[in-house]
Amino acid sequence: MHKRIFIFLNLLLIFNLALAEPIQKIPELPNFSSLAEKVTPAVVNVSVTKVIKSPAQGDMRRGPFNDPFFDEFFGSPYNPPNRERKVSSGGSGFIISEDGYILTNHHVIEDASEVVISLQDRREFSAEIIGSDEKSDVALLKVQTEEKLPFLNLGDSERVRVGDWVMAIGSPYRLNATVTAGIVSAKARSVPGQTTSYIPFIQSDVAINPGNSGGPLFSLSGEVIGINAMIYSNRGGYMGISFTIPINYVKEIVNQIKDFGIVSRGWLGVSVQEVTKDLADSFGLDIPRGALIGSVLKDSPAEKAGLQNGDVILDFDGQQIIYSGDLPLVVGRISPNKNVNATIFRDGKKVSVPIKIGKLDEKIAQDTTVEKKAEPKNILGIAVKDIASLTDAEKKQIGRNKGVIVTRVLSGPASEAGIRRGDIIDKIQRKNINNINDYKNASKALKKGSTIALRIIRDKNGSFVTLKIPK
Repeated sequence: MHKRIFIFLNLLLIFNLALAEPIQKIPELPNFSSLAEKVTPAVVNVSVTKVIKSPAQGDMRRGPFNDPFFDEFFGSPYNPPNRERKVSSGGSGFIISEDGYILTNHHVIEDASEVVISLQDRREFSAEIIGSDEKSDVALLKVQTEEKLPFLNLGDSERVRVGDWVMAIGSPYRLNATVTAGIVSAKARSVPGQTTSYIPFIQSDVAINPGNSGGPLFSLSGEVIGINAMIYSNRGGYMGISFTIPINYVKEIVNQIKDFGIVSRGWLGVSVQEVTKDLADSFGLDIPRGALIGSVLKDSPAEKAGLQNGDVILDFDGQQIIYSGDLPLVVGRISPNKNVNATIFRDGKKVSVPIKIGKLDEKIAQDTTVEKKAEPKNILGIAVKDIASLTDAEKKQIGRNKGVIVTRVLSGPASEAGIRRGDIIDKIQRKNINNINDYKNASKALKKGSTIALRIIRDKNGSFVTLKIPK
């Protein structure tokens, strides 16, 4: 009996001690109200008027409501042919100096004939476009006023960490001074679907919608860390992924606009692709990282420096290249004519290459492929034809006179790798394929069960693909 009482008292004591343990306080979520009150006066609406010509088309009538309100939001199908008309659009922006400099997106004011800035206290100012850069999607505006305007402090986007709380203010769907908040999801992000990007986006889950473009993204200290630029959505509205241009990058653009009126970017002259695990294995690279060169443009800084198709750029100007999208971000921020060093992986070795950076110009190249009758299938599951056997017109059409062109894709490794009819093959395992004999010899040397790298050219852009040879 005494023993039972003793056990009971001990259990009771343990229970009471447990109750006496202090309950840890759960950290409170940030309160954005004070921050919103402080910074909102310097966030503006940007109203844009554009003059466009109506297309020549038949007499189409208004919708059943015959109301300009619906035309404003949904567009009117009726416009007299070849007549000029004014259309309105808008976005957001923010004041960065008391004398009236304002930042917004390029796409907000693109082709504008008139820009009007509206403050939260209902004051309006006509704005001058000081400069605008399409590639960075940054525009600098200026309003003339004797008044000192409220303005925002620009922060340091390099100090932003993944997981930090952030807040946005803008005018989605013309709902002025709308405040939304979230956390930073990633940094130095390339937008999915874009092969080349010169913007190292901050990704967040802050709700951004049409009309938010050009507005600021704030840290909890109230400093601007970026310009809200776009969302990633398959239905036009917010889906939890937003992209912001880092303010440090914006500062560089603004300084160039103020000093020179234009923005100059570095240019290397290569097309690159991701290094997959299979590609890394085929090249003898321990870790699948870097930017794999698919093609080198003629007379480009890359060609002059001796860079080759199949080189993997691991470091550029002292910065590590982890993903292929890192390279244009780094190169674009380097001043033209600057001498830099790149570390590349070639033939199983790391090599340092000196490069003189060029100046980026717009270059658009298009190509069409040639379809011919198929030749017999080989181990890769494709049929090819010697480019040298094509007519001069066909060679001119595809822009090459060496290599082999794919004429049929059957079931097999090539089909699984996404190779298409009309693709040009000019390398197998880094061996040049100049003609059909080179192709046959390289194919015969392929080992069953191995993974090989094959370079194809499609629309004048070169890229490497990996194929698994069946056992």
